[in-house]
Amino acid sequence: MDARHKAPHEGRGLGSDVVLFADTFNRYFEPENIAAAIDVLSAGGCHVHLAQPVRNTSRPLCCGRTFLAVGRVDEARREAERTIAALTPYVDGGVPVVGLEPSCLYSFRDEIPSLVKSEAARRLADQALLFEDYLAREASAGRLKLPLAPIAKRALLHGHCHQKSFAGMAAVEAALKLVPELAVETIESSCCGMAGAFGYGADTIDVSLKMAELSLLPAVRKADADTLVVADGTSCRHQIKDGAGREAIHVARVLAMSVAAARHSEDTRRPR
Repeated sequence: MDARHKAPHEGRGLGSDVVLFADTFNRYFEPENIAAAIDVLSAGGCHVHLAQPVRNTSRPLCCGRTFLAVGRVDEARREAERTIAALTPYVDGGVPVVGLEPSCLYSFRDEIPSLVKSEAARRLADQALLFEDYLAREASAGRLKLPLAPIAKRALLHGHCHQKSFAGMAAVEAALKLVPELAVETIESSCCGMAGAFGYGADTIDVSLKMAELSLLPAVRKADADTLVVADGTSCRHQIKDGAGREAIHVARVLAMSVAAARHSEDTRRPR
C-alpha cells in the first residue's frame, strides 16, 4: 500500500493532491480502513500520497499520542518531530493532511504545536483534517464528485470525544449523508468509556462500562440488524464490539461500500 502511493497518480479525476496519515491504530489493527480511505479519495479524484519517514528506516510514522497519554512527553515529542519532518514537504506545497483516527489527527492541531514549538508544526496544524472534514469541505465547495450508490437505509453514528470537542460531528454526518438514501441518526452519547486503554484496566473497567451503558450501548442494542453502526474512533469501535456484540465501522468503510456498489451497478449496465 505504501509503495503504491509514494508518488501521485496520473490522469485521474480532479487532480487534487492529499497526503493520508496512516496512524498506528489503523495501520496495525484495521488496515482495511486505510485501504477504504484510499479507495474513496481516489474515486473522488484525489492523488493520494502516504508520507514516509525522512530517514531511511522501516519504522512507520506515529503522531506520538500513545506516549503522551501515559505521560512520556519526551518520547511523544520525538515521534511528533519525525512525523512533522515527513509531512512538511506536503504542507509546504499546500497539500491537505488527511487522517482517520480522531485522537491522532487532532493531536496535530492541539497538543503537537505545544510540544514542538516550530513554524512547521503550526503550518501542519492549519492543514490537518479528518477524512470526513475533508470530504464535507470538498463536497460543499462542489469539488468532490464521488460515484455513490445506496447500501443501507439507516446509519447509527457515535461520535469520538475529540470529534465532539472540535465541533466535528456535523462533518461526519455530512460525509455519511453523501450516501444515497441513507438516514443518519447520531446517538446522544458522552464518552464511550474506553478512552484508549482505560476500558481494559482491571481497576477501571467497571467505570468504563457504566459510561458506555448510559446511552451508547443501549442504543446500539436496539438497532436492527440492517442498521450500520458507525464510529470513527478505534477505542469506540472496540467498546461497541465488546459491550454490545455489534461491529462498528469507520465512515471511510461506509463510503467505500457505497463506491463499490456504484461500480457494480455501472458494470451491470454495460453491454456484454
